[in-house]
Parts: sequence; structure tokens; C-alpha cells
Amino acid sequence: MESIKQGANYVAETVQGAVSGASKEANKEVAKDSNAPIGTRMSAAKDALGDKSDESSHDAKASAHKEIAKN
Repeated sequence: MESIKQGANYVAETVQGAVSGASKEANKEVAKDSNAPIGTRMSAAKDALGDKSDESSHDAKASAHKEIAKN
């Protein structure tokens, strides 16, 4: 039963990591867009950093859940 729970947690964290990664890439593109206002670009750059942190956190959690589910 515990391995099923850990497997579900692994999937959830993997999906959340992927969403954060996609958001990070979108924000990076906005930050690079020279046609966007500077405030928008700065905000997008800040958000991209936050998304990178979230992505790394979710990936680490997913890895931990995967290892626990194996045992």
C-alpha cells in the first residue's frame, strides 16, 4: 500500500516539476523579448528564477518518492 502511495506522489511531483519547467522556459522567453517593457522583462526573469527553484525541488521530491516506492 505504501509503495502505491509513493508511486502516486512520484507522478504528482514529476508533473509539477514539468509544469514549473515549462513556466520557466516561457518566462525566459519573455525576459529575452526586447519588445517587452523593461518591468515585464524583469518580472519574467524573477519568475523564471522562482520556477527553476520549484522545478528542482519537485524533481528532488519525485526522485525521493521513486526510491521509497522501490523498497
